Amino acid sequence: MEKTAYTCFSTDVIHEGHLNIIKEAKKYGKVIVGCLGDKASIRHNRFPTISEKQRMELYRSIEGVDSVIMQQDMMYDDVIEELHPDFVVHGDNWTRGVEAVIRSHVQEIVSQYGGVIIDVPYTYNDKVRRIELQLRERLSMPEYRRKRLRQLIGLTPTVKVMEAHSGITGLIVEKTVVEDDKGGLDQFDAMWLSSLCDSTVKGKPDIELVDMTSRFRTIEDITEVTTKPIIFDGDTGGMTEHFVYTVRTLERLGVSAVIIEDKKGLKQNSLFGTEVEQTQATIEEMSVKIAAGKKAQLTDDFMIIARIESLILEKGMDDALERAAAFVKAGADGIMIHSRRKEPDEILEFCDRFRESDKATPLVVVPSSFNTITESELAAHGVNIVIYANQLTRSAFPAMKKTAEDILKYHRAKEVDDRLMPIDQIITLIDRI
Repeated sequence: MEKTAYTCFSTDVIHEGHLNIIKEAKKYGKVIVGCLGDKASIRHNRFPTISEKQRMELYRSIEGVDSVIMQQDMMYDDVIEELHPDFVVHGDNWTRGVEAVIRSHVQEIVSQYGGVIIDVPYTYNDKVRRIELQLRERLSMPEYRRKRLRQLIGLTPTVKVMEAHSGITGLIVEKTVVEDDKGGLDQFDAMWLSSLCDSTVKGKPDIELVDMTSRFRTIEDITEVTTKPIIFDGDTGGMTEHFVYTVRTLERLGVSAVIIEDKKGLKQNSLFGTEVEQTQATIEEMSVKIAAGKKAQLTDDFMIIARIESLILEKGMDDALERAAAFVKAGADGIMIHSRRKEPDEILEFCDRFRESDKATPLVVVPSSFNTITESELAAHGVNIVIYANQLTRSAFPAMKKTAEDILKYHRAKEVDDRLMPIDQIITLIDRI
């Protein structure tokens, strides 16, 4: 009986490295290629730019491939249980880094029936490098990036979003991959461009003092070096006449969504609650702004998400729910509900009651104050998007302040050196052209 050699691809573009893997696999028997499904790809790899069906057709067209199947589990459990391949063939890049956990798991399960892993030396030359850079550039193009948030909502129970306020923080969000508690890999899905963080790193108060032109430049800094979708904090959205231009610009830049809050006048950070004077816009005022923004947008990809401040301002649950229904009717593509309480009870009550009448509209939460609740617990109450809105900024400032104090204290840098990341590790985040 002919032996089988199995390999898995998630790529959108075939280059000589992939062809070499097929060539090596052919030496061991019948070649079966797995197409890693989108749900698995987004947890540890790049977001696909073509569909699963198109990728399967691409792999079938490779000379030497005998058959192509879907692989839905990044850890290979599904295909190995079904096929029991004699050989699992992979580039040797999975012997190191975060992917080593996948190889270790595959080794464990194939060894149970006598299967063998074949590690093929990874092909990396100027031609391959150029193709991979072209693929990354395609992923970062506005027409691909802009639609990705809607796609993610359909692919994953919870879209995990981390704040970014610069090119380097964007790269941290882009490239951080960890082993999860189930033995697989996980990463963030999208980036949040917070007005609070953007203002803070510029040393300015969070009162919409940093103008949109400056904030758009931050978007450009991040989009130049990353590929993940972006959700933009639009504060109040400003005057309706100005908001329509903001929508057009964000679309053109490849941003996936803007979140605007139902307040007006001088912006005050929501975490102040009723401690400072804050004016909530009427339902009619906010609805007009949402409708104008939806009318102005040019693509179906872009999302306008309405942020409701009723719980922050102690206006009550019924007011929040009434606003949510009205804003969805006005055209909002999602609802963000906010709270500054330490416990998530009122957020969960809102989500449960909202879902009684609206099963489809995406719900967004920002668990900064009620930070003990998990993503899966929020998903169980109908939450689609979880935004970690300021944690990178808040973790950076204490570290920088302590370093500055210690250098002043000891009149040299030796005492701080053991808590500094080596510069060569930092620059490995940055791709060279």
